[in-house]
Amino acid sequence: MAKEKCVLAYSGGLDTSVMVQWIKENHDVDVICVCGNLGQAEELDGLEEKALKTGAIKAFIEDQREEFIRDYIYPTMKAGAIYENKYLLGTSFGRPLIAKRQVEIALKEGAMYVAHGATGKGNDQVRFELTYMALAPQLKIIAPWKDARWNFKSREECVDYANKYNIPISASKEKIYSEDRNIWHISHEGGELENPWNEPQDRVYTLSNTIEKAPNTPEHVEIEFEKGVPVAINGKKYSSALELLTKLNEIGAKHGVGHVDMVENRLVGIKSRGVYETPGGAILYSAHANLEELVLDRNTLRAKQEIALKYADLVYDGRWFSPLREAFDAFVDKTQEKVCGAVKLKLYKGNIVPAGAKSPHSLYLDELASFNVSDFYDMKDATGFIRCYGLPMKVAGLVSRK
Repeated sequence: MAKEKCVLAYSGGLDTSVMVQWIKENHDVDVICVCGNLGQAEELDGLEEKALKTGAIKAFIEDQREEFIRDYIYPTMKAGAIYENKYLLGTSFGRPLIAKRQVEIALKEGAMYVAHGATGKGNDQVRFELTYMALAPQLKIIAPWKDARWNFKSREECVDYANKYNIPISASKEKIYSEDRNIWHISHEGGELENPWNEPQDRVYTLSNTIEKAPNTPEHVEIEFEKGVPVAINGKKYSSALELLTKLNEIGAKHGVGHVDMVENRLVGIKSRGVYETPGGAILYSAHANLEELVLDRNTLRAKQEIALKYADLVYDGRWFSPLREAFDAFVDKTQEKVCGAVKLKLYKGNIVPAGAKSPHSLYLDELASFNVSDFYDMKDATGFIRCYGLPMKVAGLVSRK
């Protein structure tokens, strides 16, 4: 009789490397590995072979980079969503995409189970499992870190287990950071970073220069947008979102922009310390915000800023496949119809400095903005406006004096 199948979200990292063997032993199932290529680059070399040697019966390495940027990164950027004023959500919106493909393969392969390597103390467990529930609620979930039979209390013990079974891993007891890399960012957690008093050492930064190593000369970069989506860098059009973001990452990494060191509030109620590198993403967010300043009216911009906070929470909390996110996107897309034009930025030693913006839909009119008197705006009109606008305060002042 054939065994039931389990589709594991597989990265080839420490946790999921040992889980292939562990799931087989403890659940008596065949394991199928699914790895989404979101831009982790060199980590994918030989990954299919590694998964099969570790004990998987099949391994799918899926190139999801273009879909990731187009359908997950850009909508979040257009919304202006930033978690707790710092985090550009690089891991958060990657998980639902991986989990979606995992579900698709589970249904195609006739699997009963899906599994992930997230711990019971983090956010990723929620992002994976909410996606499973939304897209295929009939599937059963295996989460080893929350299983009573999972006897590992730390990543150091996982390293020992991997060594016991000759499972190749990149982590070691000397560099025990938990890292997640994709085309948008790389995150660093764990090890010495768990103490917020410890300054991140140079060796932590693997995607970009530190500000000390960044060039001593600033560089200007011009980004062109169409309906809120970046399409050109320094006058060069890009038909591929992947090529454009890759180029921006290269520019931003050189100048050490997009570094974030924060203590964030996880959904489960735990504070955690993370160090993030998002070079191209930081540039895009800055440029996009500068362009919106030109083309969005005050009320629309305010409403969009309110939604940005809720959108960030929604993405961070794993509720990507929800009606609310779809409704937010509909509003945001409407606001982006005239977010077209170009923005210049100056990059220098970790700083992103606005250096100019223009748009055919700009609401900035020289005649209105100037201090010079013009026929277009009669300053005497402001007298009556202020009287009406301030009337409630005037009444309150009269009453309080009585």
